[in-house]
Amino acid sequence: MLLSLSTTHVPATDLGFLLMKHPDNVHQLQLSMGRASLFYPQADEARCTAAIMVEVDPIDLVRGRGHATGQQDSYVNDRPYAASSLLMTAMRRLLGTALSGRSRMRQDLADSDIPLEVTITPLPVRGPPDLAARLFTPLGYQVETTPIVLDPTHPEWGDSPYVAFTLRGRVRLSTLLRQLFLLVPVLDNSKHYYVGEDEVEKLLREGAGWLDAHPERNLIIRRALKGFRPLVARAQAELNAPDASAPADADAPDTPEKQIEAPLRLQDARIAHVVETLRRLHAQSVLDCGCGEGDLLQALLAVPAFSRIVGMDVAPHVLARAAQRLRLDDMPELRRRRITVMQGALTYRDRRMQGFDAACVVEVIEHMDAERLPAFEQVLFGQARPGIVIVTTPNRDYNALFPNLPAHAMRHADHRFEWDRATFSRWARDVAQAYGYTVAFEGIGPVDPTHGTPTQMALFTQAGHES
Repeated sequence: MLLSLSTTHVPATDLGFLLMKHPDNVHQLQLSMGRASLFYPQADEARCTAAIMVEVDPIDLVRGRGHATGQQDSYVNDRPYAASSLLMTAMRRLLGTALSGRSRMRQDLADSDIPLEVTITPLPVRGPPDLAARLFTPLGYQVETTPIVLDPTHPEWGDSPYVAFTLRGRVRLSTLLRQLFLLVPVLDNSKHYYVGEDEVEKLLREGAGWLDAHPERNLIIRRALKGFRPLVARAQAELNAPDASAPADADAPDTPEKQIEAPLRLQDARIAHVVETLRRLHAQSVLDCGCGEGDLLQALLAVPAFSRIVGMDVAPHVLARAAQRLRLDDMPELRRRRITVMQGALTYRDRRMQGFDAACVVEVIEHMDAERLPAFEQVLFGQARPGIVIVTTPNRDYNALFPNLPAHAMRHADHRFEWDRATFSRWARDVAQAYGYTVAFEGIGPVDPTHGTPTQMALFTQAGHES
């Protein structure tokens, strides 16, 4: 995929000052899904062109840092070959200073409208043929789109959903880049990462000054947020009635489980307790089974003693969200070497799970069907066999103390079961006996003399790992 940015401002080579990239050099950046390069095919006083070329490795895209899916169709789509959110990620990494509107040596030029031209090839446009014009013409640009045929040798097959795209206008460079950053994925109607709350913040930030008055505002919001209704509703409300005094996440949707447990700050308590237990037992390599969006991974990274950290989850979009929250692509190299995220199921043998000092299964087993638990036990305790296993799960006895939880209900609609303390104890002792571990029990959260603690924890250890 290729993006070129040109100006005829005189002297045109001032573009190098705006991009903070010298025209005589080739600038390369390694990404989790491939490599991005910025170079200048033309650089003279009359015209200067900077090009960004992104070479996506299809294998890295599927198996690499946070983008693993394990599905066959992940290898046979247009992600590696067509301009998309992948290209915008590379652009942001290479042109972050220009996108922010700063220029160390030519701030006056960065604050000025100058003639700019952008070409992107091939660009997916999934929608009406005039969609690109509807998005960019109201912003003052001249737009050209040339359809790309599916196969030149078979013209009867018609056009593909891809175009050669050209945009011209007299505008600030930062404004142009911000608008491209939001609208290219809107044209594509797809993103390579999980869309969550921070996408609303990005939409409002990059769309400031132009999105609220755009005639296609609602279409842009829907596509940018992948149609997720709570996110769309929040973005529309912010644009219709902005309130600077309100916190950024005031209307953020939350899971029922988090709403129920919020007064006790249980997630924070669980993470802190697990990390302290691992430190006490001198674990250095830790596998987070069912890592979700990376709460535990983030806490583990803050402790230098954990030299190898791996997060594993079955859901690709959750892994992508974890990688985004952890900022893996922006992480310093020494820190990045300590952590990996990978896709995998806890009920299937996986050699990658072997060789760890400790494995953590934090609020995961209750999401499994009961008939899958024996497979999980065999994979983790029988095959992977870490020296330490920490398992936490809700204590059903404590549910009676949550005022917003109906009687006999579970804390989350996706929970397949919630065990009382006696049931959890029987299960853990049976597992320990079957696989050669010892087990001890701890509580997490406030203690009630009758109902115990809201979270119960089993600490499995092999000989040589006891505290």
